Amino acid sequence: MTTLDRLTADLTTALKARDTLRTSTLRQVIGAVRHEAKAGTVERELTEDDVLKVLARESKKRRESAQIYTDAGAPDRAATETAEAHIVDEYLPTRLGDDELAALVDAVITDTGASSPRDMGAVMKEATARAQGRADGKALSTLVRARLVG
Repeated sequence: MTTLDRLTADLTTALKARDTLRTSTLRQVIGAVRHEAKAGTVERELTEDDVLKVLARESKKRRESAQIYTDAGAPDRAATETAEAHIVDEYLPTRLGDDELAALVDAVITDTGASSPRDMGAVMKEATARAQGRADGKALSTLVRARLVG
């Protein structure tokens, strides 16, 4: 069963259970996936990786919105955005922990022979490929920069 099939099946379940938050979130996510498939001049079939990238982007949007709402003093809206992000995260591969991410970055730096911040591009390219969407780009970038500088 593909991720899109799971999303659609879970939407039906949420509708039957009258779970409005989950229903709304799943509809938005499915819409984003379908929009991505239709983006461009010709509609294309999305691969599983493409679908996961859309889901990661949707989760990130919700987390950023939650932070904005928190900063603006709207904790109820922030809580809703955070809850939606958790729902989307259920369909993403498990994230790498801090120790796993550090080990991955150290291995990439060793394998590429990087020694200075000028090598950051090569290290980021390889680390992103090895993480396979299981690490936040900003956290990865921060860790790579810290390792190369210090």
